[in-house]
Amino acid sequence: MTPARIVQAGDAVLVAEFDDRIDAAVNARVIALADAVRSAAVAGVRDVVPTFRSVAVYFDPLAADVTKLEALLRDLARTVAPADEGASTLVEIPVCYDREFGLDIDDVVAFAGLQSREDVAAIHSARTYRVFMLGFVPGFAYLGSVDERIAAPRRPSPRTQVASGSVGIAALQTGVYPRQTPGGWNIIGRTPIRMLSLDSAEPSLLKAGDSVRFHPIDRAGFDRLAREQEHPG
Repeated sequence: MTPARIVQAGDAVLVAEFDDRIDAAVNARVIALADAVRSAAVAGVRDVVPTFRSVAVYFDPLAADVTKLEALLRDLARTVAPADEGASTLVEIPVCYDREFGLDIDDVVAFAGLQSREDVAAIHSARTYRVFMLGFVPGFAYLGSVDERIAAPRRPSPRTQVASGSVGIAALQTGVYPRQTPGGWNIIGRTPIRMLSLDSAEPSLLKAGDSVRFHPIDRAGFDRLAREQEHPG
């Protein structure tokens, strides 16, 4: 694997870039580096943001020693070891794939040449996905990789509103919309589980490096879990 490239993006951001591809091993290095930079607690560092293949370190240029920060970032990128894959947190997410929620599931059935939405649900829920990064909106996790049979491309025209909890596919990625937003992914179902709780110490249910399994539920199961989310205990 090639060494990281450290670049300055403006006067308040350093970026460590790894191999230019979506790859679990590359992403594991990214997450390990982000964790190591946070643990170093360098004066002047404001935020550390991992992506698929890079880590952005935001800093206060009046408080941070940029030369030392760049040297530290370069050294950590070279020496940090990714966490053991088996140590990742597994999060299970129930999904109702009924057509009421799966607005585009028939399009995915047609794309894949399958017989029914149950086939799409079975294929989508058969894999364990990696959380590569969070972005777009708070709590939106980019998960991969989707089985190529159902890896339908983004919709040609995005919707202006996608309901909170909607589960979508865009090529080899899948994800859950944590709140109502515009979106262009193929919606194949919905989860009643709250993906983002802004009043919690850890607002997002998912974090980079986690593993995710989806499991199908029927409408009655969706309604029951939705009530439990509204009235816990």
